[in-house]
Amino acid sequence: MRVFLTGATGFIGSHIIPVLLEHGHQVTGLTRSDAGARQLEAAGVDVHRGDLERPETLASGAAAADAVIHCAFDHDFQNFVANTRKDESAIIAMGEALEGTQKPILITSGVGIGTPLHGGPAIEDVLNPRHANPRIATELAGAALTARRVDVRTIRLPQVHDTSRAGLITPLVAEARRAGAAAYLDEGQTRWAAAHVVDVAKLYVLALEQGEPGARYNASVEEGVTARAIAEAIGEGTGLPVRSVAADQIERYFGWMAPFAGLDMTASNAWTRARLGWEPTGPDLLTDLAAMDYSA
Repeated sequence: MRVFLTGATGFIGSHIIPVLLEHGHQVTGLTRSDAGARQLEAAGVDVHRGDLERPETLASGAAAADAVIHCAFDHDFQNFVANTRKDESAIIAMGEALEGTQKPILITSGVGIGTPLHGGPAIEDVLNPRHANPRIATELAGAALTARRVDVRTIRLPQVHDTSRAGLITPLVAEARRAGAAAYLDEGQTRWAAAHVVDVAKLYVLALEQGEPGARYNASVEEGVTARAIAEAIGEGTGLPVRSVAADQIERYFGWMAPFAGLDMTASNAWTRARLGWEPTGPDLLTDLAAMDYSA
């Protein structure tokens, strides 16, 4: 297949490319810059110019492909709500370009969207349209396209990591430096699901080749790693003290990330593994945090 990949020069997209090529697919990558074009050409990928600010440029890339993997997202979390709306517009534009075809589009969301109302790990068959996470806009856009018989498949991401980046933990390190300590709330027993980036890349390609229209897949390998263990790893890597903080100290130690401090973001992968035969092999989160270069 010829696959149109958004986010092709990004953290996850750049790992998806070699997996797609190994599986015999042709890849067209989205980029808005000359540097990005050079990066894609060096990786053996065709270049499509465009960006998230112009949904029509994404639609034209989708229309020329046999399938779409959409993992581009503006990660400016201080404008998170606006960026989820931008993602919604991108998904609708590409989906409409595929309407009336059987071409699949894989979109990207977060595992938290699948958290059951009664609590517990996120599961694939849960979609709460009133979920408080603004990223619900992504999944509602996908659901609207599914209702129009577009083949939409959703990959829900946990904290995706290697030894250079680790999802929300990367900005958490910056907040720890600013605050002078790696902190966790109360006993630090809230947990975040995690997966190595290479395992996540493999899942995207499995979902492309074997996935089902309308299905949602949890890209979590570890169901949950405790906040205390994460803070201790950050403290070990940075040399910062590690401390428990009370709720009234959250903003002091977590800054703009305060809303995430007490969130339990766990996720099961049992259904995803059973349906796709996904067998993760990468290092776990704490192993990568221990090997991370915190001076970078």
